[in-house]
Amino acid sequence: MTIREQIEEREYETLGPYATFARDSKGRKREEEECDIRTCFQRDRDRILHSRSFRRLKNKTQVFLNPEGDHYRTRLTHTLEVSQIARTIAKALRLNEDLTEAIALGHDLGHTPYGHSGEAALDTMMKKAGYAGFKHYEQSVRIVEFIEKDGRGLNLSWEVVDGILNHGVPGHAATLEGRVVRLADKIAYLNHDIDDAIRAHVLSEEEIPMEYRDVLGHSVKIRLNRIIHDIISQSEGKGDILQSEEIEQAMFGLRQFMFHAVYQSAVVKGEEHKAQQMLLAMGDYYMSHFDAVPQSYRQFKEMGVPEPVVVCDYLSGMTDQYAVQKYKELFVPAGWHD
Repeated sequence: MTIREQIEEREYETLGPYATFARDSKGRKREEEECDIRTCFQRDRDRILHSRSFRRLKNKTQVFLNPEGDHYRTRLTHTLEVSQIARTIAKALRLNEDLTEAIALGHDLGHTPYGHSGEAALDTMMKKAGYAGFKHYEQSVRIVEFIEKDGRGLNLSWEVVDGILNHGVPGHAATLEGRVVRLADKIAYLNHDIDDAIRAHVLSEEEIPMEYRDVLGHSVKIRLNRIIHDIISQSEGKGDILQSEEIEQAMFGLRQFMFHAVYQSAVVKGEEHKAQQMLLAMGDYYMSHFDAVPQSYRQFKEMGVPEPVVVCDYLSGMTDQYAVQKYKELFVPAGWHD
């Protein structure tokens, strides 16, 4: 019996009845020889962790564009916090921690430069080109199924792809592990965005309405602890991931407050229009000068991908810094030198 087979056997002994077992996975689109050490979900986690798209998350905006301080979250640190929260919940509920971690690490691979402002710009660009639009969670799936490895994708297990696709607000993952990540994403960004907003002097703890603080807690640490405990107590022994009505409503209210007080504030929104105009300008340029797109992306056209989709793939994969660099190369005159 291989080490992988021993791990799969132990899953049946240690995980709960509602967990997703590696041996029961629906498999990959392309069949592969099994690893003798790692389960399919462990391999998926490793493939995501070692991907180029994952590394680029370190230079992509979470909320604050190009922050000068060292302690503001990026899309990468957000992803790591989601993973930690999701694994804590999964372990407590005896779910598959490997599957949970793989989904969490891959859930935001498709996020654009400049966060949701970049996503809005690419959504506008694609609708203008006659497509349905752009959603980062759909792009995350496109990355793991196609873009990575020059059009071969990472060939992940069905359960991981399902969890990545359904981590957004409208999603409903087929596995409990995927549903844990969906909630962990909300928990992470609500709390760390509050922390970053306080650091940026956009918000103070005292400005958060008491109706939410009294239910969720009066600090980030307490809120995280209370929300996570609530999910575990409400979901234990049940075939779904649940929250108490009181906590769920308070989180929803706090999210609405954050949109008004932080996400839509003049301080945060001040530079977003510039970022959107930059991406739209580059989109127009590459649509009419397709040969300027790097060959690593142009090759997708030879595989049947339409030019506008290739341009979107290229732009969405950019980091904040790379987007600025390319914009300068395209539109800002270079100074003369001998």
